[in-house]
Amino acid sequence: MSRRHKTEAKWMLFAILLCLSGWSAAQIAFAVSEEVVKGTVVGNLAKDLNINAQQLEERGFRIVSTYSKKYFEANLRTGALFVNERIDREELCPNIAKCSLNIEGLLSHPMNIYRIEVSILDINDNAPSFSEQIHVFNVSESSSTGERYPLPTAQDADTGSNSVKTYKLSPNEYFSIEASSGGESVSAELVLQKALDREKQAVIKLTLTAVDGGKPAKSGNMQILVNVIDVNDNTPLFSNPLYKVSVRENASIGTTILKLNASDLDEGSNSDIRYYLMRRGNAESPERFAVIPETGERYLLPIAEDADTGINTVKSYKLSQNEHFSLDVQSGGEDGVSAELVLQKALDREKQPVITLILTAVDGGKPARSGTLQINVNVIDANDNPPIFSKSLYKVRVRENTGHGTVVIKLNATDLDEGMNSKILYSLVKRGTIDRSNIFDVNSDTGEITVKGTLDFEDTPAYEVRVQAMDQGTVPRSAHAKVLIEIIDVNDNAPEISVTSLMTPVREDAELGTIVALVTVSDKDGGNNGVTHCKVVGSFPFKLQSNYKNDFSLVVDGPLDRENTPIYNVTITATDEGSPPLSSMKVVTVHVSDVNDNAPLFKEPVINVYLKENSPTGSVIYTITAFDSDLDTNAKLTYTLLESSQRNIPISSVVNINSETGDIVSLQSFNFEELKTFQFKVQATDSGVPPLSSNVTVNVFVLDENDNSPSILAPYSEHGSVNSESIPYSAEAGYFVAKIRAVDADSGYNALLSYHLSEPKGNNLFRIGTSTGEIRTKRRMSDNDLKSHPLVVLVSDNGEPSLSATVSIDVVVVESTADIQTPFRHVPIKEESFSDLNLYLLISIVSVSLIFLLSLITLIAVKCHRTDGTFSRYSAPMITTHPDGSWSYSKATQQYDVCFSSDTLKSDVVVFPAPFPPVDAELISINGGDTFTRTQTLPNKDKVGYNLSRPCAKFNNYELLKLVQCEYSDFAFHGAELCLFVVYGQKQQCFMPVKSILLVISVVEDVLYLD
Repeated sequence: MSRRHKTEAKWMLFAILLCLSGWSAAQIAFAVSEEVVKGTVVGNLAKDLNINAQQLEERGFRIVSTYSKKYFEANLRTGALFVNERIDREELCPNIAKCSLNIEGLLSHPMNIYRIEVSILDINDNAPSFSEQIHVFNVSESSSTGERYPLPTAQDADTGSNSVKTYKLSPNEYFSIEASSGGESVSAELVLQKALDREKQAVIKLTLTAVDGGKPAKSGNMQILVNVIDVNDNTPLFSNPLYKVSVRENASIGTTILKLNASDLDEGSNSDIRYYLMRRGNAESPERFAVIPETGERYLLPIAEDADTGINTVKSYKLSQNEHFSLDVQSGGEDGVSAELVLQKALDREKQPVITLILTAVDGGKPARSGTLQINVNVIDANDNPPIFSKSLYKVRVRENTGHGTVVIKLNATDLDEGMNSKILYSLVKRGTIDRSNIFDVNSDTGEITVKGTLDFEDTPAYEVRVQAMDQGTVPRSAHAKVLIEIIDVNDNAPEISVTSLMTPVREDAELGTIVALVTVSDKDGGNNGVTHCKVVGSFPFKLQSNYKNDFSLVVDGPLDRENTPIYNVTITATDEGSPPLSSMKVVTVHVSDVNDNAPLFKEPVINVYLKENSPTGSVIYTITAFDSDLDTNAKLTYTLLESSQRNIPISSVVNINSETGDIVSLQSFNFEELKTFQFKVQATDSGVPPLSSNVTVNVFVLDENDNSPSILAPYSEHGSVNSESIPYSAEAGYFVAKIRAVDADSGYNALLSYHLSEPKGNNLFRIGTSTGEIRTKRRMSDNDLKSHPLVVLVSDNGEPSLSATVSIDVVVVESTADIQTPFRHVPIKEESFSDLNLYLLISIVSVSLIFLLSLITLIAVKCHRTDGTFSRYSAPMITTHPDGSWSYSKATQQYDVCFSSDTLKSDVVVFPAPFPPVDAELISINGGDTFTRTQTLPNKDKVGYNLSRPCAKFNNYELLKLVQCEYSDFAFHGAELCLFVVYGQKQQCFMPVKSILLVISVVEDVLYLD
């Protein structure tokens, strides 16, 4: 596995980093040999870190790495760093000269990061090996001594001195070996030392041994087979140089005279023999000969003709002086004298392609006569010269990423031969497992080496290419050269950013300097192209802190707030110094973990709950809901009641709350007439450590139900008893007979009473005010009216369903006023006297008014200092008068109209607020009688217009105004109480009667009954 290989294992061992407040970084280097036994001590961390060994354990020292195995571990007692797993350098760093493992040591409290580099030293645990067991060379027997043949290279997984250092060849008489060093590698060539002769030894077996430089040295072998290729270097030989045979004359054509026998030591086509008869002589032109460069060869010469006979015929031949040929003259008896040209010295066509000779024939006469013949010897080329490169070593530089087909270099090799023997073909030579044909290509004819594959400086900075030039002779000869191609780096690699998260998520209360992740930047380019600069882009509460060279720590650099930003996508960029510069970007996602830093919040500081009286025990009257911005357990809320008392009754006996859901449950049934409102506080507490809490005030308003029937007040009693009144016969229409007074313990419309009169059939003498209860005559008396008139008065409230009470009155019509003896007459008489009851009433009202004014002043003062009071968002009220006798009660956001009827005895006070009205909102108008109409825009999305057509409450003999604060509500007065009306479209429902705050408007001359 490569040391650059990264696993995706997460470092989950570092929860302790959540509390770290500071950090530092350092570099420590160790070295250890591969294949050492487990437990081998690499170095003493405590000593090198200058830390007491005891502190390693106290501060939670950890060794962390990105490798699949934990190769090293620390002994926290002794401080020793020891080997924990088998280490194989060849597995960790294949084909890399320098191998090292980078690990980190972490200390906490405060945090320290130590970068530890352990160099893995190579041992000679691998022998050299060849990719093939047998390698075959085909070498022509005509090859010249000194010719070289590249040998396969051996591979050794070890490096440095343990790699292949030399080659050895088994002893033989033909070849030697010559090794050469090419940097980290060693190559060898087979050198021909002695001419080969296939006819003597057709196959030569050699053993090549590669030896490394280890101690002890290790080696690897392979067998070399040299096949000697035949050349036509042997002439046919007849079994006899002279054959003698007799033949009968007149032998028929086709008769076999003699069978010749010749043999040739060569093989193949070189040993195929053909026989033919030679023509001797050609007198017409000089003879031309073709010879091959082998000494001892004989060539028959033309014979000269002489017309003389006997001793005067040709007796001898002479050859002009030369260094290559001699003349062998032979006597042929009667056939005369013949001569052969004998090669004495090897020919060299490259030095002298044509040799001119003069052959002289001399007769035996006296004086001797002679004749001459010019002989031209054309030396036929033999493939005796191998190609020769212009250089044995070529060096060239080429930029990486050069396009395919680009010419790298043009090779030049020459051959002194001619024809096909001098035609050269170029090729790349494969050496063992090294094959450059996938990267480069060579034009076999021109010798141009071009780019075929991808050149990558970061993968291979240089290439060693072996090339071969081979001629096209019958037995081809070749030459080899070495081409060193250096790859020039270009800035084609952007920096690579690798991130190893140490702490994710990060606590939102993490202190400055807390490490979030380790960042490593690398660039495969070299020189300035590989120099990088790294930074965090954008505004983030994080920064990069340099640890060592290209290692950085991403640390907290500002406050974190999960509620505002739970996730940060931190952008890290790295830029190199190339031209043009390249950069890369890495987004590190940092999750912020929650801490309990937010208390629960209620939507409102005060909650108003409206509860109908007589609700069953155990019913849910309201559900409290609080919100916590934190997460999980920090946001899990429990609700509790804060103990308090209402009228000396513990609140826990009145209501209870579900701690999980916030449901408030009533523990009793409430009676509006006994308890109209009560208050308590609820506390919401989260489950964080430490827990946080907040409180809310709950106001419970008990709403009235129509559960009380009207009660008839004295002096009249209810149904079942007889009450009587007398009126004079002379009474005019509208004469006051009696006034029925009734009260209702309920409130609002439930206490708004109406009076109805029931008379005997055919009697239509009396009428009753539906709202006042006053019984009056409709007309003057007639004689038929002089009698007792039984009347039944029905008093009904306006509740749903309506409840009622009845009272019976006998009205006696008498002729004389002297006969009227009623002990009680509640007729409103306008007299000067002032009763004690009215005095008490006036004193009470004045006292209550003073208390109200004091309360109002106190309320205003408190309002100026409170920040969350019920009325804190409203301005102080203002009461103004109008020319028509009405008052307006207004605030910055509300306005009330107070209207009165013209009849003092029937004055009605009606107050309706305009909640949050616009500037041009319409005020309430009274249309006369007991009805009114109002049109207003409410503060919501729906415009609500409605008509109230039921009678307003009548206030006989008094006008009284009560003021309370309420949103979206209407007010009307009834019986010294202020009714709160909430509008639902066209329906209006009495919601809450209030008796606590009173404002005296005026007092009139009648008795006020307060319940």
